[in-house]
This record gives sequence, structure tokens and C-alpha cells, in this order.
Amino acid sequence: VVAVEKVGVDNVEIYGEYVGQIRAKGFVEVRARVEGYLEQMLFEEGKRVKRNQPLFKINSDLYQARVDKAKAQLAKDQAQEAKAERDVERLRPLYEQKAASQLDNAVAAYESAKANVAMSKADLAQAELELSYTTVRSPIDGYISERYADIGTLVGPGGKSQLATIVESDEVLVDFSLTALDYLRSQQRNVTLGEKDANRSWQPSVTITLADNSVYPLTGIVDFADPQVNPQTGTFGVRAELPNPDRKLLPGQFTKVKLLLDVRENAIVVPSKAVTIEKGGAYIYV
Repeated sequence: VVAVEKVGVDNVEIYGEYVGQIRAKGFVEVRARVEGYLEQMLFEEGKRVKRNQPLFKINSDLYQARVDKAKAQLAKDQAQEAKAERDVERLRPLYEQKAASQLDNAVAAYESAKANVAMSKADLAQAELELSYTTVRSPIDGYISERYADIGTLVGPGGKSQLATIVESDEVLVDFSLTALDYLRSQQRNVTLGEKDANRSWQPSVTITLADNSVYPLTGIVDFADPQVNPQTGTFGVRAELPNPDRKLLPGQFTKVKLLLDVRENAIVVPSKAVTIEKGGAYIYV
């Protein structure tokens, strides 16, 4: 008995499987920018924090004193500037009447006073900036680690500067490697990894498998491919971006990556049971 099957026409998807590693889309080290003793921790470890949210308080007595001193110096210089300006206005009419010869000195004193005011304003701005650094704020939205310094520790450039880390994991990146042969084959298919082609009905997408062998329900798109091959491994790096709204994907974990390499549109297909595989290749009887 000879069984007969009809051939069909379908779009055939071609995949490649690789080992990938997940990393956060954003990773920031929170560091102390001024030196002082750590007084407060204003967040809950491991929880989500928002951009500009206060995280730590460093003792600010020294920096507040510098601001007060800069303000006083600015007030003094502004008073000197006002006096110098009055001297110039007082001497100018007399100079025009040739009744006084001190105008040049008065003008020079006035210009010097204005320069001192500008310098004092800059010193005040710097002192206020350093004072603002005593409140350490979150630079991004994300999830914060445990604290790396205890309350009372001397932190800053002269002490322990790193206080925590924040990861932005609502979207994650998956890094994996392809061989140079994969690259050549993709070029033969007119597929440039890392670039979207509006003329193509599909894009190189990835699906990943979790540690329990379940398939992650959301797919990602390849958004970057390294322009050069690593000579030590013969591979080049590829990156895909995936949404991670429920934080199922954790930065650092390894995963299986299934990459859509090509779609053969309107390809002739036959049932797999009709294919005979021998040493010389695969055959079908027609």
C-alpha cells in the first residue's frame, strides 16, 4: 500500500537557538558626591524608587556653613560694588569740568567690584550645589538594591562612595552570540540583524525559555548587532529588547533564546512523514 499526501503552500519560519543572558536596560550606581557621615536611609531596600526620589541624607552642617559664608561674602561684595558705582557717578561730572582727576581710579575700582560680585555669585552657586548633594537622589526609575553603607559611615570621595544600585527592569535586554556563518546566511537572505525593514512582513524576533522550560509569553525584537566578530570566539554579539512588566525576567539569569532568522513565504511544504532521511540527504517520492 502506498500512501499519498498532497503538497501545500505555507510560510515557513526558520529559527536558530542560542544561549543568552538577561541584563537590565538601565543600571546605575548610586554614589555619594560629597564627603560626610551618612545620617539617614530614606527608602525600602529591594523596592521600586522613582526618579529624583531622596534616598540618603549626608550630614550637611559643613556645606550649610559654606553656603552661609558665600552669601555673606556676596552681600559684602555687592555693597562694595554699590559704593564704587556711586563714586563713579559722583566723580564723572567733576571730571568733565576738569575739577577732579580720580575718575580713572574710580572706574577701575567699580569694574573690580563687579568682578568680585560675579566671583561671589559663582562661589555661592557652587556651595549650594554641594549642599544639594548631601541629599542623594535616585537618577532613574527602577528597583533599588540593599544599602552598601551603614548609617554613620563616612561616605564620599574620601570614604565609601557607592551607596546602592538601581536597575531599570520594566524592559530588559537579552545578549547572545551568533557565528560568522549565521551572519553570512542572514546576508544571503537579505536580513540585516539590528535593523528594521519596512518592506518586510516580519522582523527578527526572539522568544525565550525560562528556567522551568516554560516559554515567556512576550516576544522581543533584535535592536543591535555587533559590527565586528570576536576573533577569540568567532562570534558576534546580538541584543534583543523584551518587555518585562511583571519582573519575571531578572538581570543576570541565563536563558534559551529562539531567534526568527527568516520566513520563506509561499514555500511548498510536505508532511514530515513523507520525508526519507538517508546518509546522502533527505528525499521524497513524487
